[in-house]
Amino acid sequence: MKQDSGTDAASAETCISLAHGNGGRFMRELIEQVFARHLANPLLDVRADAAPVPVSSGEIMMTTDGFTVQPLEFPGGDIGSLAVHGTVNDLAVSGADPLYLAISMILEEGLEVSRLERIVRSLGRTAAESGVRVVAGDTKVVRRGEGSGLYIAATGIGVRPPGFSPGMQHIRNGDAVIVSGPVGDHGIAVLLAREQFGLHSDLQSDAASVLPLTRALRSVPGLRFMRDPTRGGLATVAHEISRATGHGVRLEEARIPVREAVQSVCEVLGYDPLYLACEGRVVAVVAADEAAAALAAWQALPQGRLAAIVGRMEGVMQVIVQTRLGGERLLDELEDDPLPRIC
Repeated sequence: MKQDSGTDAASAETCISLAHGNGGRFMRELIEQVFARHLANPLLDVRADAAPVPVSSGEIMMTTDGFTVQPLEFPGGDIGSLAVHGTVNDLAVSGADPLYLAISMILEEGLEVSRLERIVRSLGRTAAESGVRVVAGDTKVVRRGEGSGLYIAATGIGVRPPGFSPGMQHIRNGDAVIVSGPVGDHGIAVLLAREQFGLHSDLQSDAASVLPLTRALRSVPGLRFMRDPTRGGLATVAHEISRATGHGVRLEEARIPVREAVQSVCEVLGYDPLYLACEGRVVAVVAADEAAAALAAWQALPQGRLAAIVGRMEGVMQVIVQTRLGGERLLDELEDDPLPRIC
């Protein structure tokens, strides 16, 4: 039976419908009343197809990423704040100062407009806190059951200071590996938010901008490389470094910071925290004689007070963990995704 127009109109006011993606009145009102209202800044013109963005002197850096986390809202963040942090962090670890974002949202028919508004409000607030502006965007709607509520694709632009270009090509045997804080918080916080295992904790995602951390290392002359350990965690970053450089990575289990709540959940469910996603951490490789200076620079920041030197570059291409008992184990490269839809 076909619903009357009054029912259709009422549903369109409270939930996303296919009409919100057809380019007509509902789409215009959604953009004006939700997106433009919460992302407002002088550079955002919702009527234009492209935005001019001024940049300062330096090297322009650009990144893009997609976000599919479930649930959409979790302790310590949501898919909107995660999209900003994830994009800003990819620029920050490249050595850039993030400036501008373009956001594309794929909405599922039936998503509550009130929930969308909370997420967009969070996205706008996080962008402001991170010092970036949303200058362009796009909205599409897919049929019910095809979109898990909401997907976000984000593109970021930043500027890197002249002459500053950290990268894996600079890494040498003997260099120190440093992590800015406890690993696995984001992965376990999102896992517990799904309420699949009857486990509960006050743990929150570590999702945050890492720009203060990356800026703190710019003055360290021995800085080689930085990476945010998102999907695949610390273990995957170690494998990427080893594969790209041909050098081995030796991690010391006793030095790797892991919160008790994360370790407990991992022991119950059989996960390894070294493979779990972080969304507010940095892994850095620094010359051995500059490692103490880099560690001190991080520990002076609230976000880096639990930073630690967790290993070193040593030998040929492999990743080894020195266990707490003094033994060794080979850390395999990740194959199966232990926690899908995490970021």
